[in-house]
Amino acid sequence: MVRNPHLEQDWAAAAVSSPVLLDAIRAAVGQNVAVENSFLVMKWPGQEFEVPWHQDGIDSRIELDPGKSVAAWLALTDATATTGCLDVIVGSHRRGYLPYGPEAETGRPRGRADTVRGEPDGRPISLPVRAGRAVLMDMRLLHRSGSNTGNGVRIGLNVRYVAPGACLRRDLTCPSLFPVSGSGWPSRSAEGEGDST
Repeated sequence: MVRNPHLEQDWAAAAVSSPVLLDAIRAAVGQNVAVENSFLVMKWPGQEFEVPWHQDGIDSRIELDPGKSVAAWLALTDATATTGCLDVIVGSHRRGYLPYGPEAETGRPRGRADTVRGEPDGRPISLPVRAGRAVLMDMRLLHRSGSNTGNGVRIGLNVRYVAPGACLRRDLTCPSLFPVSGSGWPSRSAEGEGDST
């Protein structure tokens, strides 16, 4: 896993700023859009690497207002049930944010720092995604992904997009927001100095 590649790699900055993707994000949260966080996740074939059930909008670092934020999962390679595509529980966002805690130590690569406590209710469905496509999700939607049992690497870019006022930061070491649309943002130097932005 690589945290916040959009801050250091030109290809990732271009991906999170894609005009087609931003049109969909703006339709969900308005014209002023920033990236709060991104993760590049590579699942190598034959290596155990599960990402347990979680919600993208809440963890020990931050809580995001679901009315002012949206999660995007970009497939950089084909993601199938065999290679570890997303599994979601349709409608789970209606339950709001659920109790969460640190992922149990298992001796395998960690898929996420904070996960939903217990096994979630509902029947999961798989969401295969072809390379170059994306899935947008409510921040409260429960989702996970399994290990890659296929032949090729599965690569995905997870992005949390926010509108102004969406972030309640619990950890002030979080990087500042990366504006990608609109003019309703403070200057980069003033960004992220308080508990909320």
